[in-house]
Amino acid sequence: MTKLKKNLIAAAVLVVGFATAYGSYLLLSPDGRSGSASLDVQPAADAEPVRASSHRLTSPERSELTVVEFLDFECEACAVYYPVVERLREEYGDRVTFVARYFPMPGHRNAELAARTAEAAAMQGKFEEMYDQLFTTQKEWGESQDWKEDVFRDYARELGLNMPQFDTDLADPETAGRVIADQRDGVGLGVTGTPTFFFDGEMVASPGSYDEFRGLIEEGLED
Repeated sequence: MTKLKKNLIAAAVLVVGFATAYGSYLLLSPDGRSGSASLDVQPAADAEPVRASSHRLTSPERSELTVVEFLDFECEACAVYYPVVERLREEYGDRVTFVARYFPMPGHRNAELAARTAEAAAMQGKFEEMYDQLFTTQKEWGESQDWKEDVFRDYARELGLNMPQFDTDLADPETAGRVIADQRDGVGLGVTGTPTFFFDGEMVASPGSYDEFRGLIEEGLED
């Protein structure tokens, strides 16, 4: 067993305390938070942590490690990790490929819509900008039972997107299919909550702190 894999196992234990502190780690179960039930998608038979079509937040010329996050834009824990990931992207973006994949949870009213919003923005080359917008404004729209499409359309306008194209892409079944494809990979890989990270294909629910996360990256770069 590699040193990185041993540390990933240790980190998976630490996540319970970290996530509980923020009260927002979601598990797939009939008794899940916000009345969530099991994710209604079939696992991908050939599930992969990252695919050619996955959204890369960094693309170093010589990538030494790939860190994949299965995320839900409405998940409070994901919002907690967002600045951690941003800090690590700044520090390691020239060596590490950071990848974002959709995993909207069933207990969140606007999570799937937010994922489609990000995907529709991606079709106009603005995935990262919408990714940032959704996380930095989460407190304004998250945990609501109201439908937030008008709010997300405002974000699209602020980013200068072509709105007729955005609306078309947002409603396109292929956009929803892209989100479901990420979910199917996640389920097939054993993802049960968000955020869940993969370090070169090895899963850890969530590193317990910035230092823990940074240490896992350092271990991965040493392997």
